[in-house]
Amino acid sequence: MKFFADTAEIDAIRELSEAGLIDGVTTNPSLIHKSGRDFMEVTKEICGIVDGPVSAEVVALDHDGMMREAETLRKIADNVCIKVPLTIEGLKTCRKLTGDGTMVNVTLCFSANQALLAAKAGATFVSPFIGRHDDNGFDGMDLIRDMRLIYDNYAFETEILAASVRHPVHVLECARIGADVMTAPPKVITGLANHVLTDKGIEGFLADWAKTGQSIPTA
Repeated sequence: MKFFADTAEIDAIRELSEAGLIDGVTTNPSLIHKSGRDFMEVTKEICGIVDGPVSAEVVALDHDGMMREAETLRKIADNVCIKVPLTIEGLKTCRKLTGDGTMVNVTLCFSANQALLAAKAGATFVSPFIGRHDDNGFDGMDLIRDMRLIYDNYAFETEILAASVRHPVHVLECARIGADVMTAPPKVITGLANHVLTDKGIEGFLADWAKTGQSIPTA
């Protein structure tokens, strides 16, 4: 499963990239606003840090407006992935852009039927929001399961990009089900390394090492 960082914070992206922990980045208007940066500037900088897809979202709601914005966004870098909403206008834009060879992430997916439409429109990625699904009394993992079954039934090439990932259990369940990608805030990704037994093991090793009175030579 590929990991994308869901953030526009440059330092966090660089740290994760240098550790080899991410394969791409997703952004949205809310994350750009939180960063306090210029949209075009920060997107270009992110594209220079990671080699994989960087989702940049259009804000127009009509097809013509989306296409105009997409034309500007895809000039930023070759790895820009245009993010469009899962509406009829968004799907129309998706079909046009992917037909031109542009990566498209269809976002705000909340049902398997919507995911089916995104695949029919040729989406590169479709983003089901599992955390928000849970918030509204549904099971986000059931949505991922339904999407995986449908896509496998018909050999759709659209990748399931699990979004609104809130905690390590979300990541684990997505991996078990077979989501192609998950995107999460940096703290969720780094938090996957945490385990109380790992901490205790390190503590024990260091305590025993200190008793030897030795040190490892460094250049």
